[in-house]
Amino acid sequence: MGETTGAIAAGHTETARAGARMFEEGGNAFDAILAAACASCVSEPVLSSLGGGGFLLAHQADHDPILYDFFTQTPKQRRTDSQFYPITADFGTVTQDFHIGRGSIATPGVIKGVFEAYADLASLPMDVIMTPAIELARDGLRVNAMQASLFDIVEAIYTASPESRRLYQSQRFSDKLLRDGEWQTNTDVAQTFQALAAEGSDLFYKGEIADLIATDCLEKGGHLTTNDLASYRVEKRKPLRVDYGRSHFYTNPAPSTGGLLIAFALELIKQAGFRNLAFGSKDHVERLSQIMALTNMARIDAALIDGAEQAQLKMLDQNYLQTYRAQIMNRPKALRGTTHISAIDNNGNAASMTLSNGEGCGFILGKTGIMLNNMLGEEDINPHGFNQWPEDTRMCSMMSPTLLLRDDGINVALGSGGSNRIRTAVLQVLVNLLEFDMNLEQAVNAPRMHYERGLLNLEPGFSADALRALKDHVPDHKIWDKQNLFFGGVHSVRSNIHTGRFDGVGDQRRGGAAIIVDESL
Repeated sequence: MGETTGAIAAGHTETARAGARMFEEGGNAFDAILAAACASCVSEPVLSSLGGGGFLLAHQADHDPILYDFFTQTPKQRRTDSQFYPITADFGTVTQDFHIGRGSIATPGVIKGVFEAYADLASLPMDVIMTPAIELARDGLRVNAMQASLFDIVEAIYTASPESRRLYQSQRFSDKLLRDGEWQTNTDVAQTFQALAAEGSDLFYKGEIADLIATDCLEKGGHLTTNDLASYRVEKRKPLRVDYGRSHFYTNPAPSTGGLLIAFALELIKQAGFRNLAFGSKDHVERLSQIMALTNMARIDAALIDGAEQAQLKMLDQNYLQTYRAQIMNRPKALRGTTHISAIDNNGNAASMTLSNGEGCGFILGKTGIMLNNMLGEEDINPHGFNQWPEDTRMCSMMSPTLLLRDDGINVALGSGGSNRIRTAVLQVLVNLLEFDMNLEQAVNAPRMHYERGLLNLEPGFSADALRALKDHVPDHKIWDKQNLFFGGVHSVRSNIHTGRFDGVGDQRRGGAAIIVDESL
């Protein structure tokens, strides 16, 4: 089997290399994205884990896109004596409390998601797909600056247990986690991958690992039981679609919320229009910040916090949209730990996947090498307060894997990490492509802004006139001194089926990398 031409972009060079190897083996975009997802659990351990959850938006040539929801599920029963406590993460300029412990673990979906997508979409054997992750975990890799900075932020979580501390401890500093340039291995997770490749997902959901999770939770304050694991299902959903001229935008539908907020903003932009504006100009900054503010307002007005399915119907209703369009058009022209992977191939397949482990629960599961998630300790997805979650319910998320399919044969796969900044990061790259006619690299690298809770954050690069005018319509604003991971990491790929050209961009805000495999070169 010869090479497949394709492109992959991800949050780490080794993650992208794992996907590129599948193209070199003759695999398709889905083989590539699944291999990269497995590798990310090794190369990006703070952001991605076999004990986490995520979403895959998959487009097979000549088929409608489909969304695989393998995000976390709340436990079927809540115990009152759970192990659940706060720690403080240090972001340098600000600190934030997170909650960890076995009582923060929701039912994981990554392994089930990988195997179900594999059965439907992949072309290579599973042991081939998992080989890069096995080799990385067994043989090791050097920690890069991005991952070292993440270890600094979550140090209190990854030093919460002796097992986690041993696994991720610096080789030079006994009181620190792994530093930039140090060697990282996880031989236990290498063995777990090997066992999964041989035995399948039942090992985790019905077999030895399921029993290990249930026993650990029972004895040490977790909620999960064997019933939670055995009954977990991947949900296949029809993606949310917005038609934008001759381009068609697909993303994560309800019950998750990020895609809906992007779709709402795009519907507003359709009428508000940006094509007569210069990027970075006063009018561009003002209009885009207004749309971000109105999207936040509509999120509350439509009761999105309480019910995404009903909110989706309301927010995309044309009469409802018009009330918000009017607020834009009638003015004088004077919002966690995630990673993203995008893959595309020359057969017309495209895939966009976003993964998260929260920040991790702080404990390594036996000899598996896996740190399970702390999604029940995530403030962003527990809007009614901790330990008040509805039982046996798929959790919602801001994660928004996205595809842009154009009538002219140009297809784009993109998405971002960044918690409540995901929606604005993806939105701005889309606007740059659709309204400002930027190429992919320009669209990803252009300066971004994010509006939430009355504060507008901006990267450097907007015009002096725009920044001076901010005091008039957004007096509460902050201009950052350089681009920052706060504004997301939109790892993106694009193909033109008529010319055979591929582009890929790994967003440097989050240490991204892109690789193009071209059999003609």
